[in-house]
Amino acid sequence: MTPRLALVPGEPAGIGPELCIHLVQQPREDCRLLAFADPQVLRAAADALGLPLTLLPEDAPATAPGDLPLRPLHNPAPTRFGQPDPRNARMVIDALLGAGRACLDGELDGVVTGPVHKAAINAGGIAYSGTTELLAGQAGVEVVMMLANGHMRVALATTHLPLREVADALSADSLRQVIATTHAALARDFGLPRPRIAVLGLNPHAGEDGHLGREELDVVIPLLERLRGEGLDLVGPLPADTAFLPAKLRGFDAVLAMYHDQGLPVLKYSGFEQAVNITLGLPYPRVAVDHGTALDLAGTGTADPSSLRAAATLCARLAAHRKIRP
Repeated sequence: MTPRLALVPGEPAGIGPELCIHLVQQPREDCRLLAFADPQVLRAAADALGLPLTLLPEDAPATAPGDLPLRPLHNPAPTRFGQPDPRNARMVIDALLGAGRACLDGELDGVVTGPVHKAAINAGGIAYSGTTELLAGQAGVEVVMMLANGHMRVALATTHLPLREVADALSADSLRQVIATTHAALARDFGLPRPRIAVLGLNPHAGEDGHLGREELDVVIPLLERLRGEGLDLVGPLPADTAFLPAKLRGFDAVLAMYHDQGLPVLKYSGFEQAVNITLGLPYPRVAVDHGTALDLAGTGTADPSSLRAAATLCARLAAHRKIRP
């Protein structure tokens, strides 16, 4: 059976709605999409692009360019391109949680999300650090953020934390959970029965035997040794400045970075347009774009939809794999 995926544009004043319009210009054979969005925002995006859009009832099939089944939500404040309004924060969160709930209830098979403007959500009085954390809290599970493109997969031991807080957040228990979740997802969803994971050190030169920090000696190395004893194929801790050399990457199925900006700049430089953000550990696949709301591009028709297309394609593949092999 063809997977049915929720499509959430994200920040209504950003480029997310326009990317969704691009996405539905060709009917998809790998999945059926259901948008959780404000119909007026989608129509405004279609008008700005000069592309067709036909909003359909939830269960109607998309058969022509621009067809998009919709579960309507409504912004309480008018939406203007490039101008986020905190009054619309609740609608964005409701769309994300509604999509997640539909998957948890077995109604839908996965979630594809556009970019969300964190500052606008928080300005609207909603504590929000990211969609990864939001959906994890709803499902009551521990998750891992992983970004991927055609060159590499990079999982994160910590996500949206100030740099001052990263070292304190890296405990043996937290790293064990991250590695176990990443290993299980690579095996289950990506068909890698014994994935080989490169683990980066936190400090320069992976601590230089304790001279540049003791986190590797006190936390990372003892944990990796225990997990290797349990059968996991783990390499490291490796210095981050050389771990991404192509010759080394070819030997790994994924890289575990200790913090957000240790791994993601390299991945995005290697293939920003095709990169996607995957939430590992949810009861359903969730794949997002790897970029922000690009408020300066909203309404101009110049935003590149490649990442959202890649996200929908991967989410459909992961959802189909889960339906065959739960």
